Amino acid sequence: MNTLSTRLTRNLDLQCPIVSAPMAFAAGGALAAAVSRAGGLGLIGGGYGDAAWLEQQFAAAGGERVGVGFITWSLTKSPSLLTDVLKHRPAAVMLSFGDPKPFADEIRRAQAAVICQCQNMAHVRDAIEAGADVVVAQGTEAGGHGALRGTLSFVPEVADHLAAHAPQTLLLAAGGIADGRGLAAALMLGADGVLVGTRLWASTEALVKEGHLRALVETPGDGTLRTRTPDIVRQIPWPRGFTARIRRNAFTERWHGREEDLEAAVAVEGPRYRQAFEAGDPEDTAVWFGEAAGLIHSIEPAAAIVQRMAADAAARLEYFPGKAA
Repeated sequence: MNTLSTRLTRNLDLQCPIVSAPMAFAAGGALAAAVSRAGGLGLIGGGYGDAAWLEQQFAAAGGERVGVGFITWSLTKSPSLLTDVLKHRPAAVMLSFGDPKPFADEIRRAQAAVICQCQNMAHVRDAIEAGADVVVAQGTEAGGHGALRGTLSFVPEVADHLAAHAPQTLLLAAGGIADGRGLAAALMLGADGVLVGTRLWASTEALVKEGHLRALVETPGDGTLRTRTPDIVRQIPWPRGFTARIRRNAFTERWHGREEDLEAAVAVEGPRYRQAFEAGDPEDTAVWFGEAAGLIHSIEPAAAIVQRMAADAAARLEYFPGKAA
């Protein structure tokens, strides 16, 4: 039963206005499928592009209606990945952290929605120029890569801009949204729905190590920071302006603020970092979640998370307008 109808649910044929973030290495087919079965839209995390992994994850989605997301500047190096993925007829393709224009027409020809994640108003204007069906306004509170704008002011600014310049374009809010309060607030700010990362990273279907999940539950919202350190140690050349929000731990204590030293030591620290990540060590590698960690106290099935968020938001939106009047 549809408890919360918005332009997003109507246009993308969803039951609730919740899209799961295509988190690299965490958002596989099982998570995407679970979100879609619960009434939202699940996105597989295409990340930096691994064709075999993507094939495995679409298979794991079991034919469920899902989408996929890519790190756009990385996709530029291997554009055939998009062509291959579109053979699975995804409901949507999300492009983040780069110019979406080279890929938008191919996505549209495959009858998939074009979703562009944006971190500032220049990105929003680029998304409009590319003909995006959906714009994601990502605030700095989000886990993983992002920039500096805060969700609370960025979302309504984007909503106003879209209303004036691209009124048919849908808007998702992202960054720090982990429960029904966040969803209701996003809708009040002018969004048509939300993109949820950290809360669904902490789900039973996510491809996240047990030690990292335990670390999230134990971490308050002020237990993260934005840093370049994981990109340096992995030798991934992220464009200027983007940093990663990760958990504060022994790795960040040792290297954040000492980026030049880390670059000099990467031959030793790189293998050490990767080994710690594979082992699920919560201290000597990056643990990829955002400020919403302070709102998360258990690891649950994705369906329970999605359905509770939608029901709670609907109840709050029904209650508060009367109080405001």
